[in-house]
Order: sequence, then structure tokens, then C-alpha cells
Amino acid sequence: MAVSDGDIAFAVDLFSGLGDITTRKMMGGLCLYHDGTIFAIIGPDGALMIKGAGAFADKLDAMGCTRWEYTRKDGAHAAMPYWTLPPEAQDHPDAAEALAREALAELR
Repeated sequence: MAVSDGDIAFAVDLFSGLGDITTRKMMGGLCLYHDGTIFAIIGPDGALMIKGAGAFADKLDAMGCTRWEYTRKDGAHAAMPYWTLPPEAQDHPDAAEALAREALAELR
């Protein structure tokens, strides 16, 4: 599934409170950056996910967010450092921005 212009516009708008957001299409998905740091993606399946690291990753787990996991071609299990957004942040820019700021604080 390719990322549509509408998907990109939605994600950029959702996180617009951060200021300047840049994007880059990669591997069937999209990376979202703030000041050169990737903080979220749209995965190949179209799901919008936020990057977790350190204590923020633990918080995402505690919130019930689902980590992006997949099976490689060789059958090995892999987990990426991205989690689904909690329901309250999926359509609410203030909540999404707050999570993005927490992600960026851990990533910088």
C-alpha cells in the first residue's frame, strides 16, 4: 500500500503544533521529522505510529499502544521502535503533539 497525499496531509496536520514538519517516503511508508529527528512514521500498512525510546517506550506500552512487529523473510521475529498512537491522540492534534514532544525529548 502506498502512502497517499491525503495520509501525508493528515499526519502533518495532526502534528502541526510542533512547527515545521518534514516528510520522506521510505520502504512503502513515510517518515515524519521535526528539526531533522524522525519521531513518527506511517507504516507500510498505513498505520500512523510514534517512535518510542527509553522511558517513553515504557509509557507507550503502559498506555496499551501496540509495537510494530513483523516476521522477516527468514522467519525471524523483529520489532521496530514504533508504537500505534493511543485512541485519544489519533484525531486530536493537542494530544498527538504532546506525545510527539515526549518522543522527541527521548530521541534528542
